[in-house]
Amino acid sequence: MKEFFRVMLRYVPPYKKYLWLNLTFNFISAFFNVFSIVTMIPILNILFGLTDPVYGILPLRDCMGSFDEFKDAMLHNIYSLITRVSETHGGTIALIYIGLFLILMVFFKVGFTYLANYKIIFLRNSVIRDIRNEIFEKTVSLPIGFFTEEHKGDIMSRITGDVQEVEASIMNSLDMLLKNPVIILVAVIIMIIMSWQLTLFVFVLFPVVTLIIGRIGKSLKKRSLAGQNKMGELLSTIEETLGGLRVIKAFNAEQKITARFHRETEEYRRIMNRILKRRYLAHPLSELLGTAVIVIVMCFGGNLILGGSNFLSAAQFLAYIAIFYTIINPAKSFSQEYYSVQKGLASMERINRILNTVPAVTERPDARAVKKFHQSVEYRHVSFRYKTDMVLNNINIVLEKGKTIALVGHSGSGKSTLVDLLPRFYDVEDGQILIDGRDIRDLKISDLRGLMGIVNQEPILFNDTFFNNIAFGVDHASEEEVINAARVAHAHEFIEAVEGGYYATIGDRGSKLSGGQRQRISIARAVLKNPPILILDEATSALDTESEKLVQDALTKLMENRTSIVIAHRLSTIVHADEIFVLQNGVIVERGGHEDLLAANGEYRKFYNMQYFS
Repeated sequence: MKEFFRVMLRYVPPYKKYLWLNLTFNFISAFFNVFSIVTMIPILNILFGLTDPVYGILPLRDCMGSFDEFKDAMLHNIYSLITRVSETHGGTIALIYIGLFLILMVFFKVGFTYLANYKIIFLRNSVIRDIRNEIFEKTVSLPIGFFTEEHKGDIMSRITGDVQEVEASIMNSLDMLLKNPVIILVAVIIMIIMSWQLTLFVFVLFPVVTLIIGRIGKSLKKRSLAGQNKMGELLSTIEETLGGLRVIKAFNAEQKITARFHRETEEYRRIMNRILKRRYLAHPLSELLGTAVIVIVMCFGGNLILGGSNFLSAAQFLAYIAIFYTIINPAKSFSQEYYSVQKGLASMERINRILNTVPAVTERPDARAVKKFHQSVEYRHVSFRYKTDMVLNNINIVLEKGKTIALVGHSGSGKSTLVDLLPRFYDVEDGQILIDGRDIRDLKISDLRGLMGIVNQEPILFNDTFFNNIAFGVDHASEEEVINAARVAHAHEFIEAVEGGYYATIGDRGSKLSGGQRQRISIARAVLKNPPILILDEATSALDTESEKLVQDALTKLMENRTSIVIAHRLSTIVHADEIFVLQNGVIVERGGHEDLLAANGEYRKFYNMQYFS
């Protein structure tokens, strides 16, 4: 349970007042529960004629010399009260009074139990909210490189399924794990007061029971971890399938992908079968062990009483067994919740893999603010590798303010990686990237990225309105500013033609729009941000000729008076670039203007000939 307490110490302190109120109300509830049983001792003695009538009330202030004196005085006064009522009103009325007293005790017990549960609601739901917020914030803050090595479906499983499992197991068990130990503690204290010898005998039995339950709980955690990992694989398969339905159908691969999914669900079924077999063993095993312990205690204590021992009277022994029995249900529940907690801890372990991830890209404590771009961007002897594969090798580029450079090369030549290094999606392995002569690693990341606008080949839009997609990342944008940005991007006309205009939703990832329309919304977003540095990553390569013309016109307006880096697939879009760099296997093999590179008759010429003369 060390892991459980680590989770609690991590998230509970801000809400400790609810914890203390819960514990306080649980103690009061447990006291009324045990007190109502203890008061049955004099009642049983009188009903069965095991004690003579008692008269007179003993002042409790005169009986404070020892606990035994105080206890005997309390019992004497209870006997006296029952005797007086019985002789005055008859035995039936005395029993009615006793019954009403017990009802009152139970009322206080359940009332304080409700108050305890009421307070734990705030703690439990607040902790789950904090876990959800923390894992989402951590996920958003992790560098791009983290997501290239992890399955999206598995990450989604941790954010959704694993957090839900923590809520269902750990948090739902929290009230039981706080209440049951209190009930057990109060009951054990009273049992020790009644007979420390018999209670010591009980304690000898409990370690055996705890050992058996603990061994099963440990194995359950391991299997639960395997189950959650398999669920992550299932979600990855679903995410890949939904994203690739066109390809699946085009290649008639429905049966193949279905068979793969069936294999994974079958494996998940087997794992869950093993988990639930052990989980459902909790209740019958704990009930069997609890009953066995009660029988052993009854035999042991009953033998002492029948043998003439006077350590407990018959009525006291019955009350002792009743108090001990109140421990059994909490102990059984405790064991069941223990299994549930183990399953939740397996999910928490998966969540911690994200929360404990150390980002590869971090901001230095003394990072400097930067709000404006004045002179140049420079790549100085830059090299980069993914794990063991070298992607860029000794890249040197200087981009003056207001100029445009273009990157050309085959797929995998390192173009996208080169531009991803500038906003620090990744960090260089060797060399430096400088803005106005300052290493970008010395700058605040948010300020650095604030200098840039990025338009990708695949527009990234959100299931929101046109207005919010264009104004994304710009605080307090006015409607006039958004409309002006849309006009520059040639998006205003088709937005106005949609019912609802700028406040109509565009569907999941802009599914209601064509490729060209999505790209123009993406460009309008960059226009509104008005960045001094612009990165265009093959922004027109996936468009048809008509859409490309509109988008290219929008890009031309966007690039006016800006410093731009363009990754080009179609060479017609970069003929006016100030300098073109040709990459091959992570190395710059050619550089120069469009006409100069054509005249050089090298790699650039080959690209040109393939596009225009093939």
